[in-house]
Amino acid sequence: MNGLMMQQSLLISSLLTHAERHHGEQEIVSRRVEGDIHRYTFRDMAARARRMANAIAALGVKHSERVATLAWNGHRHMELYYAASGSGAVLHTLNPRLHPDQVSWIADHAEDQVLFFDMSFLPLVEAIAPRVKTIRHFVAMTDRAHMPKDARVPGLLCYEDLIDGSSDRFDWPEFDENTAASLCYTSGTTGNPKGVLYSHRSTLLHTFAAALPDALNCSVADVILPVVPMFHVNAWGLPYVACMVGAKLVFPGPALDGKSLHELFEREGVTLSAGVPTVWQGLLAHVESHGLSFRTMRRTIIGGSACPPAMIRTFQDRYQVHVLHAWGMTELSPLGTVCSFKPKHLALSQEERFAVQAMQGHALYGVDMKIIDEDGSELPWDGQCSGDLLVRGPWIVSQYFRGEGDPLVHSDGKGWFPTGDVASIDADGFMRITDRSKDVIKSGGEWIGSIDLENIAMAHPQVAMAACIAAYHPKWDERPLLVVVKKPEQALSREKLLAFYEGKIASWWTPDDVVFVDEIPLGATGKMLKHKLRETFKSYQLPTAWSAT
Repeated sequence: MNGLMMQQSLLISSLLTHAERHHGEQEIVSRRVEGDIHRYTFRDMAARARRMANAIAALGVKHSERVATLAWNGHRHMELYYAASGSGAVLHTLNPRLHPDQVSWIADHAEDQVLFFDMSFLPLVEAIAPRVKTIRHFVAMTDRAHMPKDARVPGLLCYEDLIDGSSDRFDWPEFDENTAASLCYTSGTTGNPKGVLYSHRSTLLHTFAAALPDALNCSVADVILPVVPMFHVNAWGLPYVACMVGAKLVFPGPALDGKSLHELFEREGVTLSAGVPTVWQGLLAHVESHGLSFRTMRRTIIGGSACPPAMIRTFQDRYQVHVLHAWGMTELSPLGTVCSFKPKHLALSQEERFAVQAMQGHALYGVDMKIIDEDGSELPWDGQCSGDLLVRGPWIVSQYFRGEGDPLVHSDGKGWFPTGDVASIDADGFMRITDRSKDVIKSGGEWIGSIDLENIAMAHPQVAMAACIAAYHPKWDERPLLVVVKKPEQALSREKLLAFYEGKIASWWTPDDVVFVDEIPLGATGKMLKHKLRETFKSYQLPTAWSAT
């Protein structure tokens, strides 16, 4: 016997309809590429999204065809989130930090039909326009006054002209909630990037889970500034969460330096922000060097890569900004876990609470996870055993776009996604990433976690950034090599930094050597590119003094 409840598809357009009806006067603030600060409301945004939905249809885009963007976080990009997906097309957020060869390959693989782009990416669009095979229309996301002259882009259209020439009367269509809604490609560290195709259902379920109190804890009282780009896994779902709960949104546009971000935080009363550790390094450096503080921001979500404990301490001890350490992946929409305290943790000492926060946290409802050994046997949740992390759930990828490889492994009669992370899970279900499977250092048959060694280095007051990679050793096969960027005008020596490890780890884990560099290569989403470091230092000769017994 079935229940007697209404059947209503979970569609992205319903988030916008809800925001317009119940939070219509809530504000959306954007720093634009044009240089000004733009303000309007959810009601305004909803009307413009309907206009753009009509414009997209007039451009000949059909159901499930791809609408691409090359854009920063801003109100026009937000309009496209809803206009494209809500009308039944698929929003495809291209990463502008990729090489033109990669961008054109991805656009062709996705068979994008229209490309909307911010003016700062005009050179990139000019580079790919003669090469892409399926894009029929290029739209500059600006007004007529700021349209470029003599742009080398065929038939270039103006975003605001499309808006002005379209009606705001548009009925959001009803269709199956499993219909594709948006498309995001992985960074492609091996081979070509792979497309992850989200559905309306998966996006709505992810939005419900992300907004929960023990997840990102979002409400109408919040002012949310997503530093994480809207071209990277849909800004971790925050543009959808804001519509669901009615929170004010503040978009930073292209200005992601510490000074610009802090100014927006203070001017707009931001209470919650989200980004990767490398962005927060710049913000904290600006705040510390100018003796500033945070008037309203009380929590930040840090993910994308493991957050150094020293950064958690700085945010919380010095600036009273609570850190929510999160973990996820493009294939997970992206949230998998968030480190929010259980009541038992509140009675712990400050140091013990910091130890909990250094973990990636517990799974959101909807995400199941387990760790397995090399033979595929499940390992216990004892906080000690480390193994390959597998996950499954309704917003986790089942296959890549166009069948580019089977991403799943099968265990216990179920399909699981292998994350590529090595992790431990404690008895409370709190997960801790100990390494990426390809980054683990295997010394004499024993594993050494590079993340732990990086976190210790990052706690040194003279270190700006640190990466730990495996270097060849004739006896132990691999040993840790620490690659470090010093803070400006600091005279940190190899000996002093290695001495900093004493008493913090087993002695045989201590890196064999330290290399100081001007910069560590970062990927398009702000992650350290360890594969490039491994290539750079593949012939590095370690000193011979170290001899474990």
